[in-house]
Amino acid sequence: MFDQHTRFQKCIQFTHPIAPLKSAAMHMSPQDLASLLGSRICHDLISPIGAISNGIELLQMADGSSGPEIDLISQSVANANARIRFFRVAFGAAAPEQMMAENEVRDILGDYSSGSRLRINWQAAGSQARCQIKLVFLMLQCLETAMPWGGQISAVTTQGAWTISATSDRMKINSALWDTLSNPAANAEIGAAEIQFILLAAELQSGDRNLALDISDTGIIARF
Repeated sequence: MFDQHTRFQKCIQFTHPIAPLKSAAMHMSPQDLASLLGSRICHDLISPIGAISNGIELLQMADGSSGPEIDLISQSVANANARIRFFRVAFGAAAPEQMMAENEVRDILGDYSSGSRLRINWQAAGSQARCQIKLVFLMLQCLETAMPWGGQISAVTTQGAWTISATSDRMKINSALWDTLSNPAANAEIGAAEIQFILLAAELQSGDRNLALDISDTGIIARF
């Protein structure tokens, strides 16, 4: 009986071969897959972090709980929420028709830079295409690497052309990293903390945008 069952299994295997898997992912670029992954991670994290924030508010309302412990948790949750909202735009998927309102962008940037020595002056009026905001947010992260001691960043756009200016009394410039934005063959060691350079270069290339950089000891001006 066991032998008959074994022969039956073999028959099934030979008469119904498994077809090779076909998926839309096979036709996606690594850049698109990375964007979808970023969107998925941020989407799944934003809800539990929001729930923690709501739970803290309920505790404070219920018994008036306060103190350094509660304050520390509240600040940490607010910081995590701000960073995820920023990452969702910078690393997530962005369809060409998607738009972002000016108030939403200002709110994200305000929360993202809150408590840091970095000030971001958003001068782009009105709604903007999300794919363009994605470029700007990635550039902001690149500029952060050069401004560990803080400074001022301003972003302005004219007919779809962006100028991002960063100034600081003290800059930390890694020339090899910045070379990767205009030269894909540049020999730079890229770690997790610098992944935005690779992603920005890919986004600029896919959007047929040229990047012009003016780098000095006290500032960086990026135009694209």
